[in-house]
Amino acid sequence: MAEKYRCAVCDLEESSCACDKYCFLCQGGNEVRLCSDGLYYCLECREACDLEAQV
Repeated sequence: MAEKYRCAVCDLEESSCACDKYCFLCQGGNEVRLCSDGLYYCLECREACDLEAQV
């Protein structure tokens, strides 16, 4: 099983993270998900930067 991504701020998995969730790049809130670098990204920025959220 793949290692779970952890938030860079609180070090918790996405399902347990209580941090404000907004895109690190554009500060948008559309379908924001945690990525492997520990930061949150919206769908558009994930697609543009070729990032993947945890499955």
